[in-house]
Amino acid sequence: MIKAKKSLGQNFLIDKNIIEKITNITDIKDKTVIEIGPGTGNLTSCILKKNPKKVLVIEKDNKLSIDLKNKFNNQITIINDDILKVDETNLFKDKVTVFGNLPYNISTEILIKWIINLKDNFWFECLILMFQKEVADRIIAEFNSSNYGRLSIISNWKLNIKKICDIKPEAFYPKPKIYSSLLYFIPKKKFVKFKNANNLEKITRIFFNQRRKMLRKPFNQLFNGDQKVLNRLKVDLTKRPQNLNLETYYKIVCEYENLTS
Repeated sequence: MIKAKKSLGQNFLIDKNIIEKITNITDIKDKTVIEIGPGTGNLTSCILKKNPKKVLVIEKDNKLSIDLKNKFNNQITIINDDILKVDETNLFKDKVTVFGNLPYNISTEILIKWIINLKDNFWFECLILMFQKEVADRIIAEFNSSNYGRLSIISNWKLNIKKICDIKPEAFYPKPKIYSSLLYFIPKKKFVKFKNANNLEKITRIFFNQRRKMLRKPFNQLFNGDQKVLNRLKVDLTKRPQNLNLETYYKIVCEYENLTS
C-alpha cells in the first residue's frame, strides 16, 4: 500500500461502493472530465469505465503522477502540479465535469478560488467534491445557524449545492479521524452580479471577523453609518452576522460597490 503524505492532506478513497456512487451522480459518457487529487487512481479507474471523451487528472505528488502514468498510460492526461496554481479555465474548450477528493488542508481555498474567479460563462457543468464533514456543513449551512458564515455565502452565490451523502472514515486509507461529505454543485442560471467578486470576499470577512458582535460595527466600517443605505438594506443592526440571509449580503456588496465606484 502506498504511504500517504500528511503534508499533502492525502487520504485515498478505497471503498468501491462509494466510488461507484460518486461516478453515478451524473452521466459522463462522451464528456470531458477533470479529477483533482486522483491519488492511487481508484476513482479514475471507475471514471474510465463510464466512457468519457477525455480524462485529465491533476496530481501534485510526483511519485503518484508517475504511478498513474504507468497504470493508465495514454488513457488519461496528467498534470503534475498544485491545483491552486492551475488555471482550469484554459484546460479545455468544452465544459467539464469535475471530480475531487480534495486535500483536507486546502479544500476551502480551492473552492473559494474557483468561485471568486468564475466568469459568467462557467468552465464546468458540475462539481462533485469531497470535503471534511464539518467543512461541508459550513458550505451548505442556512442563515440563523452556527455553521453559517463566509463559506456559505460565497459558495451559494453562483452555485446550487446538494449534499449527496456522508462518508465514514473506513472508506479511506489512511483512515481519517473524521467523517467526510460528498457535495454536488451546479451553476445557477440567475445570480447577483458584482463589479468585482473580491468585494464579496472582503465584505464577508469584515462581517464575520467578529461573528458574535452586533452588525453595527461592520456596517459603520463600510458605510460610515449612512442612514439611507441602512433604509435600503432594511437591516437591524442589533442582529449578528449569521442572522442575515444570502440575498442581504449580496445587496450589501452592491451597495458597497455603488458607494466606492
